[in-house]
Amino acid sequence: MINAILGIPLGYIFYLCYGLLSDYGLAILLFTLVTKALMFPLSLVAQKNAITMVRIQPLLEGIKQRFAGNNTLIMEEQKALYKREHYSLLKGMLPLLIQIPLILGLICVVYNPLQHLLHLDTATIRTLVAATAEVLGTPVAELGTGAQLAVMELVKHDPAALAGLSGMEGTLDRIAAVNLDFLGVDMAMVPSFAVLLTLLYPLLSGGSALLLSALQNRYYVLQLNAGFWGKWGTAAFLTAFSLYFAFVLPCGVGLYWIAGNLISIATMALCNLIYDPRKYLDFSTIKARPVLSRAEKAAKRERKKAERARQRIDMKRFYQCPDKQLVFYSEGSGFYKYFERVIAWLLAESDVIIHYVSSDLHDQIFQLELGAEASQRFQTYFVGQSALISFMMKMDADLVVMTMPDLEVFHIKRSLVRKDIEYVYLDHGMSSFHLALREHALDYFDTIFCYGPNHDTEVRRLEELHELAPKKLVDTGYPLLDDLLERVSALSIDQVNEPLVALIGPSWQQDNLMELCLPEVVAPLLACGFQVIVRPHPQYVRQFSERILETLASFTDELEQGSLVLERDFASSETVYLADVVITDWSTIAQEFSYATKKPSIFIDTPLKVMNHAWEDVELEPLDITLRSQIGRVLALEDLAEIGEVARELVAQRSAYRERIAQVMQDNLYHIGSAAEHAGGYLLASLAEHAQRHEEEQAYLEGSRAVPSLEALEALEALETDPEQPEATEVWEVSAAGREQEEAPGEPEDGAR
Repeated sequence: MINAILGIPLGYIFYLCYGLLSDYGLAILLFTLVTKALMFPLSLVAQKNAITMVRIQPLLEGIKQRFAGNNTLIMEEQKALYKREHYSLLKGMLPLLIQIPLILGLICVVYNPLQHLLHLDTATIRTLVAATAEVLGTPVAELGTGAQLAVMELVKHDPAALAGLSGMEGTLDRIAAVNLDFLGVDMAMVPSFAVLLTLLYPLLSGGSALLLSALQNRYYVLQLNAGFWGKWGTAAFLTAFSLYFAFVLPCGVGLYWIAGNLISIATMALCNLIYDPRKYLDFSTIKARPVLSRAEKAAKRERKKAERARQRIDMKRFYQCPDKQLVFYSEGSGFYKYFERVIAWLLAESDVIIHYVSSDLHDQIFQLELGAEASQRFQTYFVGQSALISFMMKMDADLVVMTMPDLEVFHIKRSLVRKDIEYVYLDHGMSSFHLALREHALDYFDTIFCYGPNHDTEVRRLEELHELAPKKLVDTGYPLLDDLLERVSALSIDQVNEPLVALIGPSWQQDNLMELCLPEVVAPLLACGFQVIVRPHPQYVRQFSERILETLASFTDELEQGSLVLERDFASSETVYLADVVITDWSTIAQEFSYATKKPSIFIDTPLKVMNHAWEDVELEPLDITLRSQIGRVLALEDLAEIGEVARELVAQRSAYRERIAQVMQDNLYHIGSAAEHAGGYLLASLAEHAQRHEEEQAYLEGSRAVPSLEALEALEALETDPEQPEATEVWEVSAAGREQEEAPGEPEDGAR
């Protein structure tokens, strides 16, 4: 089949090459050059694709860092990036993928010279092969793929052996005229120690592959930033493969491989000339991947070992705990603050045992001091990302409360153990669901805690669009804001600072303020006499710490003098609420700041932070957009030179903003000051419903397990003998055991027996 699909069309190309040069070895070289020329457009496509890959590599690293632990989400983000940048994995692989059928086709050409070089018909070839097998005293099948080469060899060394074949004189002369030698080596011969000259071909094949790899490591754009093993590990593999490949196949294939490697070097040079990577890439910004030292690798292994040991202990303890009612799941240490007020209310107002699962071994909850009684009722567990998928599938509880969306959409699934678990979503911001969450992020939750009227409206509209059953919507308010209001009330926030303080608190999505325009924001504020505090998002600090200092490199003097402060300690938020004005892009820090202090915020009009690219289909303007002009000012990127004056104006107008922001809060938030009570109250009520259901199910099961009376068993035996006995049927149907079989009044099922 391979010969028919690949060998025949390539055979015609090789036939033309041989016809032009009348030399087998030179024909292979010309064939290699022709096929490489035909593949050159694909090589150009691969070159452009490689440049694109290097250009977007920092973005890919950013995606991996932003969504670390969520491999499914990382893949989705990568696919979206590839689509935007017109990058294709297939384009980069095309030259290699085409090379495979080419080499397979050439092997067919080399092994079938009667068909491809001499164009003999099938019947003639069969006759010659059968006659050769008879002369050699072997079955035709034993000749295998080298049958036609055996004919060529026999005719060359013993012309009289097949002379008796009728009507084959001219054909045998044509076969004898074919010379498969090239530079003293028979190209049809497989390299062997018996003919040492043939061993040059696998050696040269491996050597040319090594030379190609070395030059690619230095000049091919994808290899420039690869690590040691990425460069030389690949080189070692290709060299070994080429060596072995040319050793087990005829020398003609080895010659093709050698020529192909050398022509590939020229092809790479030509591609670099046409699409010079230096015109498309700034190599000074491309950093080599960090290489861990031996000590760092050992420390990393020890950390992983400690995590696995702790995880095994905690998971075992979790599974051994019977009748779990309420479970909170946290993605990391920073998420406890969203649950904290609700958990505190539950511990104070109920006797429910809370099981708190975190995927962060260093989560603050493992160091909480709650008192002896509360500690007994607040059980904490560590389950890392590697075990989280199976852990969630085996979840056994009445309620599971999460701030992590996308349940069932990506890697975290609903439980396979219990189908009646109620999954409750509690958001970690006051954003609009249809903008800040992915399109189907809430589809598989049972209950949503809504912070304001917009959440109710958005969820119902999403249910309508996706044709979903209605969820339970609980109007709770935002517990974290209540906590902030209490803390801020203890601070002296009414006084204007001297000098004025501007706090920059950006989000950390792609194209955020830190990445796009931080120097352009900082410089005018400093010029207007502000002390500027830059407080990056915690995730941005964790993933892109080096970028921050690089971005602020031009403000070294201001950092030393204290007029510019870089804050990377998030243990306290006092600096946020003591600031005179907060500047952000799309971060909810502005809502928290303005709601808690009643001071205005400045919003830099960076690209919209969108997680759901179909948000406009919902036909509801997100609160993230409408609130900006209500609690502060929006500033376009081209107007950043004015940000100092704008900030001073807003500070001067703070009294006017106080009443306005207070009204915005009342209009957009439920139960200000009592959100935890409403959230906790719902959880207790739902747990009570679950408990009642369990009791009813248990009572039903206990009743259905009642032991049949002797009279009922005798009636059952009679029914098996004669199913039509009315008296026995009546006795069986009214017995406790028989009630399970009401749907089968005739002969009982095997289980009933």
